[in-house]
Amino acid sequence: AAGAEPNAAESARIDQLIAAVGKRTDIRFVRNGKEYGCEQAAEFLRGKLKWRLDKVATVKDFIDHVGTRSTTSGDVYHIKLADGRTLTSAEFLRQELQRLEKH
Repeated sequence: AAGAEPNAAESARIDQLIAAVGKRTDIRFVRNGKEYGCEQAAEFLRGKLKWRLDKVATVKDFIDHVGTRSTTSGDVYHIKLADGRTLTSAEFLRQELQRLEKH
């Protein structure tokens, strides 16, 4: 994926995934030990995507290179669910993508 940018179809899938995250009200995005609401998380992911676009050709690349861990600290991002459980953001984003693609 190095040096590649997503085609229109993959860009649409990435945008749809980020938008779906932004609409969630039942989860918290945990980045570098701090919790964020989903709208903030979506804004952050959009910004990081622009910065890391050379690493992203597919939605899988987006999850792996943008939505998984901090490029600053190396810490893995997490999602805190309403019931208190946590998932890695990669796990959550893959599940969310599957959910979107079933509709």
